[in-house]
Amino acid sequence: MVAKPVPKPDTPLTTAESALVALFGERSGHLPGNADAVMARDRAMQTLKRHRLPTRRIEAWHYTDLRRLLADVPDAQTEGSAATVPSLLEGAHRFAFVDGELAERADIDGVQHEAVADGLRADVGGIALDEPDPDDAVALINTAFVSDGLRLTIADGASVDRPIEIQAAHNGGQVHTRNIVSAGAGARATVIDRHVGTGEPVLASNMTELTVREGADVTWIIVQEQGAVATHLSSLKLTLEKDARATVFIANFSGKLVRQEVHAVSQGEGSELNFRAINLIGDASHCDVTLELDHLVPNTVSTETVRNVVTGKGQGVFQGQIRVAQPAQKTDAQMACNTLLLSDHGGFSTKPELEIFADDVVCAHGATVAEIDHDHLFYLMARGITEKTARGLLIEAFVDEIVEELGDEALIEALEARIGAWLQEHG
Repeated sequence: MVAKPVPKPDTPLTTAESALVALFGERSGHLPGNADAVMARDRAMQTLKRHRLPTRRIEAWHYTDLRRLLADVPDAQTEGSAATVPSLLEGAHRFAFVDGELAERADIDGVQHEAVADGLRADVGGIALDEPDPDDAVALINTAFVSDGLRLTIADGASVDRPIEIQAAHNGGQVHTRNIVSAGAGARATVIDRHVGTGEPVLASNMTELTVREGADVTWIIVQEQGAVATHLSSLKLTLEKDARATVFIANFSGKLVRQEVHAVSQGEGSELNFRAINLIGDASHCDVTLELDHLVPNTVSTETVRNVVTGKGQGVFQGQIRVAQPAQKTDAQMACNTLLLSDHGGFSTKPELEIFADDVVCAHGATVAEIDHDHLFYLMARGITEKTARGLLIEAFVDEIVEELGDEALIEALEARIGAWLQEHG
């Protein structure tokens, strides 16, 4: 293992790093937490100061030089409170965060909930802040600044009747939240993890720990629509137990700088993960989706499909690494990343990886970057459809194909409406 180079002591901090250190000095005494949480926050900030924001020299950040791309960060305080927006799906159970604080709760049969702020303050049965890896910038920033979040516990055998929406709304500034979700044995639930903003500059970090117990089935939808000048750093840590099933769907519709990480572990036989992502990247935005998946035991299945549309000067990244341990015989893992590049000024970097130590597996990966098929375009235009409309139809079909795999008509319609609106603006 190559050790991470530590900057010389006299190397000055960047503007963003200096602002984070200064803000921590101002805010640390006001953040929730018992004595252990206070020490964990201090350690996270000291690690960030010592190791700095990652650069291209760190393999996991090779395509997203955070030290360069995060040129500055906004102040923590904003003028006026944010307002929530209507739920993605009508009738959904909703928990809402306004500027980083839990402001709206829902009572759901078979589901217990607790504000993370309360859990951080508790000395018994509370929430601990683990020490992040020095290269894990998302966790370091979130651990230092997390102000609230949601702990959801879905009871064994519970079948939640309607989707649960966790909505994080902000009016700019800084928002740092953390969710801890456990779906009990045999439970069924759909959760929409939604991030919305007013278009003001924001540094938003979010970490989610999702555990899917034996025989449970969870659909986790991440919808990121915070505005063109937002910085969004997030991490989903997923654990699948025996015969557990999870569908993770990420939809990125905006953001100046976006880093979405998914770290998944299939640790129970018979578990299944279906990972899907759509990244609509326009203007001068930079969007990075990084997936790490460990198959640790026999007879597990995973499929990963990512669809990207790049316009303007947008830059996109997909890093997908699947590791199959020696005991994980009969693993079936399939990964594909497909990109439509609609501008000569945009770009997309793909790095699919398979690391296999078992000898009885079916694993494959593939990636394509292409323009719109001119034969398909000609076919539509020959039938009287304008070029702009024809291009829009082809792009929508390219993206909608994996949206429709969700199988929930209301959810499909809601996501396709947002895809259509994005194409109207950027197509």
